Amino acid sequence: MDIATLIGILGSLGLIVGAIAVGGSMGGFVDIPSVIVVVGGTFAVAFVMFPLKTILSAAKVIMKTFFAKPPELTDSIQTLIGLAEKARKESLVALEKVSVENPFMKRGILLVSDGTEESIVRAVMELEMSNMVKRHRTGQEILKGMGTMAPAFGMIGTLIGLVQMLQNLDDPSSIGPAMAVALLTTFYGAIMANCLFLPMAKKLEERSNEEALNMELIMEGVLAILNGEHPSIVKEKLDSFLPPGQRQSR
Repeated sequence: MDIATLIGILGSLGLIVGAIAVGGSMGGFVDIPSVIVVVGGTFAVAFVMFPLKTILSAAKVIMKTFFAKPPELTDSIQTLIGLAEKARKESLVALEKVSVENPFMKRGILLVSDGTEESIVRAVMELEMSNMVKRHRTGQEILKGMGTMAPAFGMIGTLIGLVQMLQNLDDPSSIGPAMAVALLTTFYGAIMANCLFLPMAKKLEERSNEEALNMELIMEGVLAILNGEHPSIVKEKLDSFLPPGQRQSR
């Protein structure tokens, strides 16, 4: 699990709850109809913005904000250098029997061991990278859409509350409490957008960038192996994907 995401969400919600508790009673910030309007409306409109199949398929991608492990570029580099050494000592065909954990790298190595042309290997791997980015972008768009709609439904709930309040102006003492309840939907919408949906969309974007960078590194390494480049040259080429500090430490 990504501890940073969990800490961020719980921390932001905890600060809000703490501020409420210090300033007064928590009971005044709980209103079930307001929760139904904002939460129910936000999720319902997501099915209007996106096809059902898209939302269901994107759910797994969205969970990467919590459970995805960032790829280790140094591990990919070490594996590719080892494959380059084996290909140089034996042959490209010998790579077919090597066990490779990363599915993307394994697919590229199998293409290389089969004697596939460089242009085809590049095209296949670039296509897979492109499709990965598209899948992640769909998840980002769903989260961003819900982040936009949550405050909108909060405002709708506030308008509903104001209309109900204006219909009962006979009792001036009820205006204050009614106004407070009306504003709760806007409060809920702002929390959902700024503590959940929009930060999760940004985290998913970062996860996508990390995975795309690792896939680009793997593709360059696979093509270097295909072209018979010396392992030391492969190492120097792939080290360019690392920050300078990590290059020096290796």
